[in-house]
Formats: sequence, structure tokens, C-alpha cells
Amino acid sequence: FQVIWRFGGEIPGTLAANTKLSDWIPQNDLLGHPKTRAFVTHGGTNGLYEAVYHAVPLVGVPLFGDQPDNLARLSRRGAAIVLDFNHLTSDELTEALHDVINQPTYKSSMQRLSALQRDQPVAPLSTAVFWVEFVMRHGGARHLRLASHDLNWFQYHSVDTGGALLVAMTTTIALCWGAARCFLRRCSRRRRRDKNN
Repeated sequence: FQVIWRFGGEIPGTLAANTKLSDWIPQNDLLGHPKTRAFVTHGGTNGLYEAVYHAVPLVGVPLFGDQPDNLARLSRRGAAIVLDFNHLTSDELTEALHDVINQPTYKSSMQRLSALQRDQPVAPLSTAVFWVEFVMRHGGARHLRLASHDLNWFQYHSVDTGGALLVAMTTTIALCWGAARCFLRRCSRRRRRDKNN
């Protein structure tokens, strides 16, 4: 099989002849190609949405953040194999790829998830056409404009709110500082009185 690997840097000396390296790959287009049989990914949300949409089973190697949870969800549904980055060996990766490519359950699970994701009451293109025609029918649909378009710069950037918060903070700090000074003065006077007596 052929491998397309997004990789930047010096070409590894042990690179196999069936592997093509590229600094950038149009991932969605690659996943949508009919010959794509598996996707090795860190488990980012966008990549997983694209893989599910195109029904491409996964080998996941999560690194941080939401990636372990994202891949665990697909693994529980039988659409992915998840590997531990900190203990990953080439044999484990090879075995996981072999399983995902050759065991039909991974592909069928991903096809089921893809069918769920694609099933919508109205096709996205139809929705886009409706809204374009709606705007044309109603002369620009001014009633749908955001209210922020009618604000002046002072209101849009919340200068009034920021100013009010700044005044409140400054007043609070000044009051606290004044109270602290008053308290310290009283303590100082009491000490002097105690020394004199």
C-alpha cells in the first residue's frame, strides 16, 4: 500500500519506497479519495469530522487536550484503534494499521457513523441556495443584520462599559487604600500613646 505522510524537516534515512512526504496535504481531499483506507491521526476535532464524513477508519495517537477523549469515543464505536504515544513501537503501529485496513468491522463502523453524520433534513447546498435567494427576495434582508452594525465605535468597543468598570475599580482601590492608611495611622497613634504612658 501507499503512504502519504505530512512531514516537515529532513527526510528520514529509513524512509520506505512506498511513502510520499509532503509539507502540506489537502487533508479533506485526501480523505475523500476512494482509495484512502486508513488515517493515522493525533485526534484533532476537524480531522475526525472529516474522517467520519468520508468513512475512513482511524489509527489514533493522541497527544494532549481533547484528543484522547475524541479518539476514545471513536474507539468505543469500533471505528478506531488508539495507541499510546509514550510507549508506541513500530510493530504496534504496523499491527494497528494492518487491523484497521484488513478487518472490515472498522470500515463498516465508520460507514455507519458517516451515514449518521450525513443524514440531514435538508442538504447543505439546498440550505445555502435558500438563504441566498431569501436575501435576494428581501432586498438584502436588512432585518437580519447584526445590531452591532448600527453602533458607533464608542459603543461597539464598549468604551462606556470599560470606563465604568475602571472608575468602579479605581474607587474601590482608593477606598481600600484610604481605609488601610486610616487603620495604620490609628495603630501608630495608639503605639505612641502606649510608649508615652
